[in-house]
Amino acid sequence: MVLTEEVDLPMDDELEVEEVNLSQATLMSAGPWLGKLCESINNEFMLCRFENNDPRPCVDLGKQVTRCTMEFFQRVKSVCYQEFKQFAHCVDKSSSSYQPWFCRKTMAVWKECAEEKLCLPYPGFGYFTRGRIHTVGCLKDPPEPPCPCHPKITDNTPSLPDCKPRPPPRFGGRLFWSTE
Repeated sequence: MVLTEEVDLPMDDELEVEEVNLSQATLMSAGPWLGKLCESINNEFMLCRFENNDPRPCVDLGKQVTRCTMEFFQRVKSVCYQEFKQFAHCVDKSSSSYQPWFCRKTMAVWKECAEEKLCLPYPGFGYFTRGRIHTVGCLKDPPEPPCPCHPKITDNTPSLPDCKPRPPPRFGGRLFWSTE
């Protein structure tokens, strides 16, 4: 996007928001519960960004997503801090890709606490892959689709006619490797 004088950029004070200052292991450990709790506002934010093809109109929705995340972790800290801390520490130390497969015991304790005290059930297998209808909250009329910058050109590369000779490759095929 080219910036000209007509482009209205938000001021720095409009972009100020309290950051979620947590490690990747902590965020990955809380991912399923956080994703389910903040699902509607996150879908609204992503829909706004996709429809507008510009992040500037969606700054307020981004702030709401961050606020939802902060509220989630404040609730966890006030009620199930030790259980979640043990699970996040296990995820951090047991896998380089932060997968919870080796932490099933600590996950079970955290899951039980989240269900009983926070009323946050674990989203079942395939929850985030199921199709859902999202009702739009802030955008009543979707914006006009932008004009394409480049025209679509079909790739009509002519192939070698069948009557031409096809000699074998000089150094072997691309899918064959020889160490002779």
